Amino acid sequence: MFQKRLLAWYNKCKRDLPWRKLATAETDCDRRAYAVWVSEIMLQQTQVASVINYYNRWMQKWPTLQDLAGASLEEVNELWAGLGYYSRGKRLQEGAHKIVSEMAGHMPRTAEDLQKLLPGVGKYTAGAIASIAFGQVTGVVDGNVTRVLCRVRAIGADPTNSSVTDQFWALSHALVDPAHPGDFNQAMMELGATVCTPRAPLCTECPVRQHCRAHHRVSGYLPL
Repeated sequence: MFQKRLLAWYNKCKRDLPWRKLATAETDCDRRAYAVWVSEIMLQQTQVASVINYYNRWMQKWPTLQDLAGASLEEVNELWAGLGYYSRGKRLQEGAHKIVSEMAGHMPRTAEDLQKLLPGVGKYTAGAIASIAFGQVTGVVDGNVTRVLCRVRAIGADPTNSSVTDQFWALSHALVDPAHPGDFNQAMMELGATVCTPRAPLCTECPVRQHCRAHHRVSGYLPL
């Protein structure tokens, strides 16, 4: 089964990243969601290796929504310096202030509300926060997930086409593991980032190659 194999691989091979530790260890759901939110915004347009130190410094300085809501934009920009796209940090600070002042300090619990209520939170980021922090059974689609889906299902359509993108979202919602949606979504992204890479994918190391139609086409075996 695709989900079972992917999750078993992820549990064994996932990278040791600080936001994953926080998302796993934090029992307060608002603090957990905040930790995921910060990581997802920082990872937009930025490589994982570049984000780690910034993330650790951020969470040390502002470990809660309330701490960030009390920060000035100057402080945020100072910590963000070198990470690029400063508007990301500004929207985080604005979002934290809105949550504290208008939502009694509680993060929205669903992808729909996260996207609707928080500045700078799009469909992907909302789905990531909702599934990882709150266990909402919802898929996510980013560049890595798109590549995995294209290969697993041998989809040759233009992924930038809006109707094709809608199909990817429908497929991700259908595939997500209902018992472990956050881990499944992270596993899909991890697979695309470390194994199902844009060039020279490591097919022999792929935990779901038995299900991959693209691999079938080049290797001649029948996917399960």
